[in-house]
Amino acid sequence: MNPLLRRIGLPAIALAALVSTGAHAEDYPARAVRIIAPFAAGTGPDANAREIAAELTKVLGQTVFVDNRPGASGIIGTEAAARATPDGYTLYIGTTSTLSVVPHLYSKLPFDAAKDFTPVSLLGILNTGLIATPKLPANDVRALLALMKSRPDAVNVATQGPGSYSHLSGEWFGFSADTKLNFVPYNSNSPYADLLAGQVQLMFDGLPAAAGNIRAGKLKLLAITGKQRHPTFPDVPTFAESGIADFEPIAWQGLLAPAGTPKAIVDKLSEAMRKAAQSPELAEKWRSYGGELKGDTPAEFAAFIAADRAKWGEVVRKAKVRLD
Repeated sequence: MNPLLRRIGLPAIALAALVSTGAHAEDYPARAVRIIAPFAAGTGPDANAREIAAELTKVLGQTVFVDNRPGASGIIGTEAAARATPDGYTLYIGTTSTLSVVPHLYSKLPFDAAKDFTPVSLLGILNTGLIATPKLPANDVRALLALMKSRPDAVNVATQGPGSYSHLSGEWFGFSADTKLNFVPYNSNSPYADLLAGQVQLMFDGLPAAAGNIRAGKLKLLAITGKQRHPTFPDVPTFAESGIADFEPIAWQGLLAPAGTPKAIVDKLSEAMRKAAQSPELAEKWRSYGGELKGDTPAEFAAFIAADRAKWGEVVRKAKVRLD
C-alpha cells in the first residue's frame, strides 16, 4: 500500500467501523431478541427469565423471547450462548450454577465462563434459606447445631445431587459452622415431598420452591442469607444474626451477551434492564419468594460475578467435589 494511503486509510477504516457500530447500536434492536436459558421450560428459573423477557419487550419495543437449552448442569445452553454471533440478538441468562459453580467442578468445559461472555446486568437475587420439616425439634440455627452435636444421625440434609447448589450451600454451611452434615442426594426427583413428610429434615435452597409451604406452616425457615432480614420473612433471622457470619450463598440470574458484542449495544441493554427492574409488579413477585429484583451496570455485574465465582471456588475446593 502507498505510504500516504496507509497513513490516511487505516484511520479512515477504523473511523468507518466506529460509525457503523454506532449506527447499528442506534437502530438496535431492529428485530426479535433471543435469550438462551440453560434450564428447562416450566421451572422456577424459566418463569423468572420469561418475566424479565416480557418486561424487556416493553422497554425495547421488540419481542424478547426465551430459548430453553437445558442439560448437563447448564453446560449445553451456556456453550450455545458462548458460540452465538455477538450482535446483540442472542443473549444469555447466566446463573450462580453455570457461571460461578460449574467452572470449578469440571477440568474441561466447552466455554470459558470468564472470557466468553460480556456481562450486561444482574437481573435478580434469591436469598438462600435453611428450610426444615416442621417435625425438626429445633427452631433456630443454634438449637439445630446443638441437636446435631448431641444426635449426629438425627438430621439428614436433602440435596439435588452432588455439586448442586443445595449440596454446595450445605457444604459451605458445614465449613462455616464447623459441623459435619449428613447429605441425602436426590439426583432426579425433587426432595421437597420427603422434606414435607419429614423423611429428611433440612435443605439449603433458594426460596421460590418453598415459600408457599413456609407461609402455610408446612415447612419452617430457620435462617436466611442477606445483610438484613427479608421483608417477606421479617421474623426469620439472618445467618449472621444466628452466629454464622461468613455463610452467604445467593442464587442469582443475570443477563449476558457473547463476548465481542458492541459496547454501545451492551450499554443499551443494561439501561433497558434497569428500566425493566422498576416494574412494581415484577419487583413484588421477587420479594414474595425471598428475592430482590436488580438492575445494574456491566461493570458492576462483572465485579459481582468475579467475587461470587471466587467464593464458590473456595467452597468447591474445600469440599473436594469434582464431576469429571
